[in-house]
Amino acid sequence: TTTTAAPVVNLNTASAADLETLPGIGPTLAAAILAERERRGGFTSIDDLRSVHGIGEGRFADLRDRVTV
Repeated sequence: TTTTAAPVVNLNTASAADLETLPGIGPTLAAAILAERERRGGFTSIDDLRSVHGIGEGRFADLRDRVTV
């Protein structure tokens, strides 16, 4: 069997729809990520996701390998 790696989403260029392809991210969290990106003027590290309301350590662990900046 072949396994295809899940696509990696760039937090600084992703649309809400792109973010919603990530595990555990729905419209509300996608909007929160976009708002945090706007507030910061862009993410400098994937660790910045930790400051988004609703993303705790468990969800961050699920997302860590699926996102980039």
